[in-house]
Amino acid sequence: MFFASDNTSGVPRQVLDGLARANDGFAPGYGNDPLTLALRDRIRAVFDAPKAEVFLVTTGSAANALAIASHTPPWGAVYCHELAHINVDECGAPEFFTNGAKLVPLHGAHAKLTAHTLEHALGGAGKGGVHQVQPAMLSLTNLTECGTRYTMAELRTLCDIARLHALPVHLDGARFANALVAEGGSPAEYSWQAGVDVLSLGGTKNGLLGVEAVVMFDPAQAWEFQLRRKRGGHLLSKNRYLAAQMLAWLQDDLWLKLAADANAMAARLEDGLARHPDAQLLFDRGGNMLFVNLPRAIHTRLQAAGAHYYLWPDSAVLDGPPDAPVAGRLVASWSTTKEQVDSFLAALQTV
Repeated sequence: MFFASDNTSGVPRQVLDGLARANDGFAPGYGNDPLTLALRDRIRAVFDAPKAEVFLVTTGSAANALAIASHTPPWGAVYCHELAHINVDECGAPEFFTNGAKLVPLHGAHAKLTAHTLEHALGGAGKGGVHQVQPAMLSLTNLTECGTRYTMAELRTLCDIARLHALPVHLDGARFANALVAEGGSPAEYSWQAGVDVLSLGGTKNGLLGVEAVVMFDPAQAWEFQLRRKRGGHLLSKNRYLAAQMLAWLQDDLWLKLAADANAMAARLEDGLARHPDAQLLFDRGGNMLFVNLPRAIHTRLQAAGAHYYLWPDSAVLDGPPDAPVAGRLVASWSTTKEQVDSFLAALQTV
């Protein structure tokens, strides 16, 4: 009953087989190998973006921070939701890689920004001249940190507002595949056609051993990204092993099938929780993440029965009145099975 995170799961056989094939023989280093070039062309085709540049790193934090730094000067302001991963979970990496740019966190219900909030924030931004940081970028997250999803229309609206203020848009897509499968439409419609300039395309949370792609739909900053990646220590010499993972992931739409499986198991879990009288689901499920209030006593007994998941927020504790509600975050992965979900729900019923 492992629901702590989708990055705690293993790796699909197809990806491991791709790595094994990549291990044969020799290949040029630093991204000049045939697999990396083939992956670039494959992502261009998947996103219908023939001029996009594609760069690989091993962590989502590196993808986000380097993508933002390539578009933001040290005196720049990056607008994001207050719960965004770049604001609360990356230990200042965006500020570090931008050499001091300021994150401007904005409020929004269910971890989503609204057009009104963004317009209000940008309305007077930078008007203080040299005394204020200057608006530089908008960063959105899909799926959000609360597991909710921006619809295609919502994403387009926010990108349009950013464009009116001459701001490029970064999309943290650690769970982009889950959002895409749930939303429908094409990868292009859900990214650059909506107004996204640079996408952190997450693979690790959807079955890869450890690789994220930075997809720059506007290649103007591509050279700067390459320099920043090298200077920051994130250019791997044996890049073919990263490319091999993602090539196998994209082959025959495996990435979408894995995300669909995770979403389906989250839906099964959601359905069972919704029928429990002591469970209160907190947010609309946008993909493969759930947040639920349960009495402390139920959390204690579920975890004693072998259920693994995080309390939310991280500071939550189980000490206190047994009937007091505490939130938990449950995430289904590509390898979550019906049996695992049903075991959790059975344990829930017995406590």
